[in-house]
This record gives sequence, structure tokens and C-alpha cells, in this order.
Amino acid sequence: MSSERTDSATTPETTARSEGTARAERRAPLDRARVADTALRLLNEVGLEGLTLRAIARELDVKAPALYWHFKDKQALLDEMATEMYRRMIAGIPLDHAETWQERLLAANRGLRGALLGYRDGARVFSGSRFTGAVHAEQMEDTLRVFTGAGFTLAQAVRATQTSYLYTIGYVTEEQGVQPMADERREGYDLDERARMLSDYPLTAAAGREIFEDFDRHFEEGLTLLLAGITAQYGIA
Repeated sequence: MSSERTDSATTPETTARSEGTARAERRAPLDRARVADTALRLLNEVGLEGLTLRAIARELDVKAPALYWHFKDKQALLDEMATEMYRRMIAGIPLDHAETWQERLLAANRGLRGALLGYRDGARVFSGSRFTGAVHAEQMEDTLRVFTGAGFTLAQAVRATQTSYLYTIGYVTEEQGVQPMADERREGYDLDERARMLSDYPLTAAAGREIFEDFDRHFEEGLTLLLAGITAQYGIA
């Protein structure tokens, strides 16, 4: 009797079954959530420029026209992706009704930055997109309640929170322009080379390390400036 043993995990039959299962999963009925989830996964591989409807369809093993049943164009898909990013950001994080307005503003913007940095070009996806449902309403309502409860008018509360939101979106957009992902740095952002090129402008040359390094610290410093400005403008400590 032969001593050879067939490993069931590697037989042609099991390989074929595994491939068939994978194909079946890819061909499961499409819905908006599945397309958006696939797009977010693919985003980290190819970036926003490479994220075409054709590429997403290929990943899902469908023809590109099938996606148009769910999204009329790429912007509609980006809206859904931004909504899903926000949904994941707030999942499992309870609202703290005892927070001060300063604490709420800091927590919200730190959380937003962290969420955007989790995706290649995350800030660019989020920027200019609109939520496709009311997923943001509970958080927004509670934040406005915290601010108005502290003495802000509704208009002041909106301006303060919108300004900080736009700061975070803009900051992360620039940050990801230098570091698309945490372990990557784009070519052209060598600070020593920049300093040599700008040697006739010493302050501008030296400023490079304040602009293109230590993003965490500089983000926090910007938030501190925002808090001080809001307090000074509206007189609410």
C-alpha cells in the first residue's frame, strides 16, 4: 500500500470548490452597501484617481453598467462612501452629554482626522460629498445642543463647528498629499533637498519642517488656535 496521503485542502476538487465559492460571493446580489464597501477597500490600493466604476465592477466580477442601477455617476458613489466612512467612525462611540463645547469640538475633529487617515485619499473622498441619509443627524443635533447650551446662538454654533470641520478636512487633504498612507511619503517632499533649493530664502526653507513634518503635533496646535479664536470672537469660555 502506498504511504502517500492526499491533503484534502489542496486537491483539485477542493481548489475548484474554493474558487467557485469565491466567484459566487463576488456574484452575490449587488446593493449600495456592498458596492461602497468594495470601493473603500479598493481605494486603499489604487487611490482616488484609480477608483473608476470599471475597476470596482471588475473587483465585484460584474459589468460596469450594473453599478449604474445603484449610482448614477462616480460622485453619487463618493457620497455613499463618505456616508459609510462616517457611519464607521461613529459606530460604538456613545455621545457624552456632559462634554463641554471645547471637549466636543476636540473629540469630533480628532475622530474625523483619524477616520480620514484610515483611507488613501480619505479627505478628498469626504470633501464636497454629501451624506446620503440622516446618519449624521443625531451627532449634529447633540453637538449643536452642547454649543447652544453653553451660550452660543445657533448661528454661532454652526459657524464654530463648520470652521473646525473645514480646518480638519483641509489639514488632512494636505497631510495626505505628503503622506498618502502612514508608511508612505510622496516623492518631492525631501526636506533637505527643499532647503537646498530655497537656500536664498532662509525663513521659507526653514519653514518646511513646520509644514511637512510632525503632523500630529501641528494638527493639535491648529485646534488650540481655533478654540482660542472661537472663545475670543464669541466671548464664551
